[in-house]
Amino acid sequence: MKIAFVGKGGSGKTTLSSLFIRHLAAEGAPVVAVDADINQHLGAALGLDESEAAALPAMGEHLRLIKDHLRGSNPRIASADTMIKTTPPGEGSRLLRVQEDNPVYDACARPVELDGGTVRLMVTGPFTDADLGVACYHSKTGAVELCLNHLVDGPGEYVVVDMTAGSDSFASGMFTRFDMTFLVAEPTRKGVSVYRQYKDYARDFGVALRVVGNKVQGPDDLDFLRAEVGDDLLVTVGHSDWVRAMEKGRPPRFAALEGSDRLALRTLREGADATYERRDWERYTRQMVHFHLKNAQSWGNERTGADLAAQVDPGFVLGESVTAGA
Repeated sequence: MKIAFVGKGGSGKTTLSSLFIRHLAAEGAPVVAVDADINQHLGAALGLDESEAAALPAMGEHLRLIKDHLRGSNPRIASADTMIKTTPPGEGSRLLRVQEDNPVYDACARPVELDGGTVRLMVTGPFTDADLGVACYHSKTGAVELCLNHLVDGPGEYVVVDMTAGSDSFASGMFTRFDMTFLVAEPTRKGVSVYRQYKDYARDFGVALRVVGNKVQGPDDLDFLRAEVGDDLLVTVGHSDWVRAMEKGRPPRFAALEGSDRLALRTLREGADATYERRDWERYTRQMVHFHLKNAQSWGNERTGADLAAQVDPGFVLGESVTAGA
C-alpha cells in the first residue's frame, strides 16, 4: 500500500508518519519510508542522530542510476537523458518491489532499526545553499515520483511518504500515486485550509483522502474538526508523553506509547488496508500517462529535445502481475 502524509507546516505530519512507520514495523510489516519534505526531518523522527541523518544518500544525487535501472530494455526510451519525473513504465521497463534488493535501494535506501523490525529509509535530500536561486525543490522530489511510477506493491506491503508541506504537493502528479492520503490537520482555521485545497484537487482524480486530527485537546476541538471536514475525519490524537520524549531524543520502547495513540495508528492501518480492494491499476496508469503528457508538452519536450509522448506504451498497464523487464 502506498500511503502519503500531508498537511500544513507544523501540523505534525512528520511525527505522525514516523509513528505510523514504527507501528507497521512493530507488527512485522515490510516498509519503505520516504522523506519527500523539504525540511528532511523523518530520519530524526525515526531515531537517527544528526550525523546519521546527514549521511543518508540523497535520491536526487543518484537520479542517473535510478533512470538507468528503471529504463531497462524499454525500446520507447532512447536513453536515460530523455526520462523525466513523470516517465511511465512500459514493456521492458524494470519495476521496483517493496521487499526486493535492487541497485536503487542499494544506492538510495538505508536500513533503520526500530522496535520490532527494520524499515528502508529513502530521502530526497535537503535543499542546499547551492540550490538557492537556481533550483526548484520539486526537481528533487522528481526522483521519488519516478520511483513511485515504477513501483508495484501488494497487500501487507507499505510505502509511506512524508510529503512536502501545504499545497506544494500538487506541483506534480505525485499526489495521485497513493492508495491512501492522510491529511494531518490541527483544529484551527489554518489547520483545515490545506484540507479544503487538497479535497478540491483530489476530487477529480479519485484520490482517497482521510483527515487525522492532531493536537486535539478536548470536545470543542473535536466538534470543530467534525464541522469542518465531516466524514473525512478518520481519527484524532492529542498530547503524548511518548512523543514528547521522542522529540527530545529519548523515546522509550514503542510498546510504551499511549493506548489511545496505538488504537489511532491501528485505525490508520485499517483505513489504508481497506483501499486495497478498490485498487484500479488501469486508472492509476491512465493518470500517470495524463501527467506525463502534460509535463512533456509544457517543458519536457523542449528540455530533452525528444517527443516524450512517444514514451507512452498504449498497451501497458501497471499491476501486481506485471513482470519486470530485463
